[in-house]
Amino acid sequence: MTKEIEFNIGKLLLQQNKKLMVAESCTGGLIGHRVTNVPGSSEYYLGSITAYAYEAKESLLGVNNETLMRYGAVSRETVIEMAYGIRKSLSGHFSMDELLGLSVSGIAGPGGGMPGKPVGLVWFGLSTPEADHAWKFIWDGDRIENKTVSAQQGLQIIHDYLNGIINPESY
Repeated sequence: MTKEIEFNIGKLLLQQNKKLMVAESCTGGLIGHRVTNVPGSSEYYLGSITAYAYEAKESLLGVNNETLMRYGAVSRETVIEMAYGIRKSLSGHFSMDELLGLSVSGIAGPGGGMPGKPVGLVWFGLSTPEADHAWKFIWDGDRIENKTVSAQQGLQIIHDYLNGIINPESY
């Protein structure tokens, strides 16, 4: 697996004076792991919260219980609140204009799927100074493959945003 995207993200974050934070669920910390494989990543990567349970999403990321009850953890609404929540969590130390929040929540498998939410369904959220976005994907791998491709897609979303080519219809 190439580390090129992680290195490019780091360079772009430094050039643009941005800081990245990640709220992970189904990837279990894999995005943060990949970002921190780059030497010097502490200059632009503030950290992540792996919030697997509803309670963790509520307490650590500020996701509304009503959102979780109405839409579930794997939804557009939840990942937007997760991305904004991780971004806001350090807003007392940094300007919100500097902070980017990425979130991911999905059903990695092999169980957990249900009508309308199959195994492999993954939602991503991105909270930026300009707007909050969300995207949906459905992968067809096993648990490890779904986590791996989700981490790669999360990095691609950040990379595309930093290159100015992201919008709600990007994916």
